[in-house]
Amino acid sequence: MSGSGIGQFIPLILIFVIFYFFLIRPQQKKVKDHKIMVENLKRGDKVVTAGGIVGTVDRVIDNDKVEVSISDDVKVEIIKATGIQALLNNPEIKK
Repeated sequence: MSGSGIGQFIPLILIFVIFYFFLIRPQQKKVKDHKIMVENLKRGDKVVTAGGIVGTVDRVIDNDKVEVSISDDVKVEIIKATGIQALLNNPEIKK
């Protein structure tokens, strides 16, 4: 009877393994790559904000914010971790 109890958990364990490899692990890799990209921002990088605005990094403020120039004489302060969505002009960092 105990053998059939363990057999009932095998599908549940397989589902967890599938979720880990197809959902959890890729999301962790994406978060890690985004963190590396945000840490390496420098002046002159073209970025896309979370709102879809394209601009150029003008300066880095306090290691957690950047000032982005979105037009002539229009500059916006953006929080790096949540406000920067993508980098346009630099190739992705390969390991």
